[in-house]
Amino acid sequence: MSKHTALAAVIVTALSTPAFAASTLTLYTSQPNEDAQMTVTAFEKAHPDIEVKWIRDGTTKLTARLQAELAAGGAAPDVLLIADSVTMESLKKQDLLAAYKSPEASRYDAQLYDPQGYYYGTKLITTGIAYNTRAPVKPGSWQDLLKPELKNMTTLPSPLYSGAAQIHMATLMNDPQLGFAWYEKLKANGAMPQSGNGAVMNAITSGSKGYGVLVDYMAIREKAKGAPIEFVFPKEGVSIVTEPVAMLKNAKNPDGAKAFIDFVLSDAGQRLVLKQGYLPADANLPAPEGFPARESIKLMPYDPAKALADTDANKKRFADLFGNR
Repeated sequence: MSKHTALAAVIVTALSTPAFAASTLTLYTSQPNEDAQMTVTAFEKAHPDIEVKWIRDGTTKLTARLQAELAAGGAAPDVLLIADSVTMESLKKQDLLAAYKSPEASRYDAQLYDPQGYYYGTKLITTGIAYNTRAPVKPGSWQDLLKPELKNMTTLPSPLYSGAAQIHMATLMNDPQLGFAWYEKLKANGAMPQSGNGAVMNAITSGSKGYGVLVDYMAIREKAKGAPIEFVFPKEGVSIVTEPVAMLKNAKNPDGAKAFIDFVLSDAGQRLVLKQGYLPADANLPAPEGFPARESIKLMPYDPAKALADTDANKKRFADLFGNR
């Protein structure tokens, strides 16, 4: 082989060999498919050396899958991006998460992340009051749902089925002006639970119920499509689901997991949340279209660890009051 031929072979080999081998990151997420794809695409663009393989399902099913995989000694994800902090607290208690102090966390309200860095909230999905535009009363307070003129006109998601409803109940239970007494009065006023938020929204938009306890984005998106629905952030405040992100203790790609956490908490990641139509966890960013001014939204205090400890008791009280709906 001549020197020229040998040199050409080296050049061809160099051009055909990647400058780096892409690492693989496995993500389990409960985000809607479109949102999950947007998140993964944006992350891969920011980190071209990392390829994300992702699986999407509901939080309950994903955690059951994770537990089964770990019990069988099989593969598990590197990172989780799921609905609620109560589930993350449970996984933390089981010693399944790895602590990571993200440099991005300093911009966030301490209520939105675990102080030891086991998980971080990425957005604020609030629960407030939705009502049909033909309903006779425009509510502005949680107490308004107890008015006699709203008798038999209200529905709500069940914490036996909905994670957001579970967190909402845990939040209200710790409010001295509301508490379980509010649920008892709501039941006495004829309120009937549905399984989840989707069923509540359908009941309101169809007109079968005039009022409901509902997550913000569902009502706001349906209104934008022309549905006869309005959403109110009650004056006492709203409960929040934060869609937290966390790294697994046995992550095969811990560096990639840390990069993913940093990305979703970064300015670029939070602007993506805003583009998707959610309230970003970063208080420096505005509310999305269809929402009121961010400063007008009052967030109710919430303790994920206490909510986890109270979960079974709260579910039992709800079931005893409303039945297993």
